Amino acid sequence: MTQRTILVLGASGLIGRFITDDLRARGFRVVGLARKLSPAQRMSALDLELPILTLDTAALMRLMSEHAVDVVVNCLGVLQDGPGGNTSAVHRDLVARLLQAIAGSGRAIRLVHISIPGTAEADRTAFATTKREAERLIAASGIPHAIMRPGFVVAPSAYGGSAMLRALAALPPDLPAKEMATPFQPVAVDDISATIAWLAARDIEDKSVKAVNWDLMQSEPITMAGVIEQFRFVFGTAGWPHVAMPPFMLDLGARLGDLASTLGWMSPMRSTAIAELRRGVTGDPSAWTAATGIVPKTLADTIGRHPATIQDKWFARLFLMKALILASLIAFWLVSGFIALFVSYRAAAGILTAHDFPPALVDPVTIGTSLMDMSIGVLIAFRRTAAVGLAASIIASLGYMFGAAILTPDLWIEPLGALVKTVPAIVLMLVALLTLDNR
Repeated sequence: MTQRTILVLGASGLIGRFITDDLRARGFRVVGLARKLSPAQRMSALDLELPILTLDTAALMRLMSEHAVDVVVNCLGVLQDGPGGNTSAVHRDLVARLLQAIAGSGRAIRLVHISIPGTAEADRTAFATTKREAERLIAASGIPHAIMRPGFVVAPSAYGGSAMLRALAALPPDLPAKEMATPFQPVAVDDISATIAWLAARDIEDKSVKAVNWDLMQSEPITMAGVIEQFRFVFGTAGWPHVAMPPFMLDLGARLGDLASTLGWMSPMRSTAIAELRRGVTGDPSAWTAATGIVPKTLADTIGRHPATIQDKWFARLFLMKALILASLIAFWLVSGFIALFVSYRAAAGILTAHDFPPALVDPVTIGTSLMDMSIGVLIAFRRTAAVGLAASIIASLGYMFGAAILTPDLWIEPLGALVKTVPAIVLMLVALLTLDNR
């Protein structure tokens, strides 16, 4: 058989990255396409960075023709409208252009579309309704296709919701009882990849798989509590006392997550995520299993039956702390600059005056450093500029320390140790900078 070429759209995401690497290991030629790839994800010359959402039909046709594509796998998705994308543009409009490109390519191409489980009647969010609109477009196109509806995806890496569950498993808090009882059928990401490999090996004229809709998940029913408990087993936290958070805290967290998303942060705890969590993850994998012969892995087999590695534990424990660290640093720089400029300006300027600082420079330096502090806080608050802000915060803190050592050395032995405390603050800024990556 001639080597099949598979084009993966969304090759930087949790599912897309895994299947890109796994299908290559299975012998397929895989072109991995993403809007942005991290340096670690550029594994091959066939890993491409392109502005997918702005590609028109002609550009998509050229892409498929240049690489002689046989199968297109669409893993693209966005949870909620915001700086990271628009649900209609990603889920519906792109799929419409993709279908036109496949139909006009002159090639026999199968489309594998990663959708969501559940029924249209239960759709309540823009995320779900636009995903379902894409399904209807694909079904009406007449193009050979497979609509795959995976359950809660468990992968070796963690991102978004899967990272959140790991964090809950590694720490004492529990979700409210109602959410913990939600049905939540998981699927191993390698079962998804195995299914795509099985489809890619089928002849395009095989009528039995010309138009299929499959739920991909383990058949045994399980709840959110069961999923978290299995993670706790491997993290060694199953015997810990756990306290359920009140429902209002979950809703508050969702609102804060929505606020963070307007600043470019892709928080896993947003209103759409909570709404989808409360709907649950259920389906019937029997048609998928009967057609492919793939027996879905159980959650225990997927996660593993051995203790978590130290890197797994560190990531899970730090995942929620990362948001707290960033929020505290943003508040620190904004508040410190605001107080010095508007609340205690005379006291701030008096520190310089008391240490024989040139009088003509007291006001400019006090105002300038206060505005600099607030600017650093604003830079850290926006995801796009956070790295610059954190680097600037470290440089500014070191500058304050060295400046004080020269101009006001007595502040180093001040009883409250204000300058001494700058050292652990710098370490915290460095931790924030080093943990900034999401993928």
